[in-house]
Amino acid sequence: MELPRPLRAAIDAELDGVPGEALRKASDILSGRYRAETRDGRLHLSDDLFAKAYVAARMPATFAALSSALGEAAEALPEFSPRTLLDVGAGPGTALWAATERFDTLEGATLLEASKPIRAMGERLSKGAFAFRPDWREGQVERDMDAAPSADLVTLSYVLDELPPARLRPLVEALWARTQGLLLIVEPGTPAGYGRILDARRALIESGATIAAPCPHEAACPLEAPDWCHFARRVARSRIHLRTKSAEVPWEDEKFSYVAATRLAPAMRAARILAPPEAGSGKVHLKLCEGDGQMRRRLLTKRDGEAFRRARRADWGAAIDLA
Repeated sequence: MELPRPLRAAIDAELDGVPGEALRKASDILSGRYRAETRDGRLHLSDDLFAKAYVAARMPATFAALSSALGEAAEALPEFSPRTLLDVGAGPGTALWAATERFDTLEGATLLEASKPIRAMGERLSKGAFAFRPDWREGQVERDMDAAPSADLVTLSYVLDELPPARLRPLVEALWARTQGLLLIVEPGTPAGYGRILDARRALIESGATIAAPCPHEAACPLEAPDWCHFARRVARSRIHLRTKSAEVPWEDEKFSYVAATRLAPAMRAARILAPPEAGSGKVHLKLCEGDGQMRRRLLTKRDGEAFRRARRADWGAAIDLA
């Protein structure tokens, strides 16, 4: 997956003339803070250089995760046509770009972000890019939620890892209260990120939400440690991306966990593929989360006809109907 062409061009313009070594160093510092889940009271994106390093090295992967999760939720809710977006902890507006690419019905967006450098970056990247003018607002994820408007689509991505665990549930409940259609929460695809998604999922179900994706049910997650629910999306690296990360391989796999909760009735509750399908000659093995809340491993062969053909075409993370 690649960033939308207008966004790639805007990022290239922002990074023009920035020394590559400075970007690499800033990217390394950011990566270390994210991996360590540092909570020291300082914003990760505290100055303009960190903002530039973020859009060079992290924005493509975050966009891929958001786009993938939105796509799975949209498949479960084919009639969902959001007109408004609320993105909390918006960063440079990644969810805005992913949502406008997925839904051509959007007419307005409110983006709440505490970091002035990354908010200013997002405003520049999005200037003139959409049929509406995004409403960028300075604000803390929790402190300024009271002034945040309700929206058809509400998003929170890669933010919960920056909060103390005790503050997760109140934030999720506040987000759900502002959700008119769909709430999407995305976290890194690590055991810790999955744990936060489980906590958010539990709070949402107890608040009356229906899970649109990835789960085809509201039962307890059937996976047991050391297993965890996560997915991956392959991301193409641009030349600037490669230089910023000192990488040689022209792609990377972004692993993420997510939950999409809705006030609507999903059109389908198909089983979810929880791992890369294992295909062999005339057969395919699938690891599935099914609608009755159970995890099952299924072997399909040519004798299974159309179900086998669907399984052969299916990818990790997709919903699949084997009936």
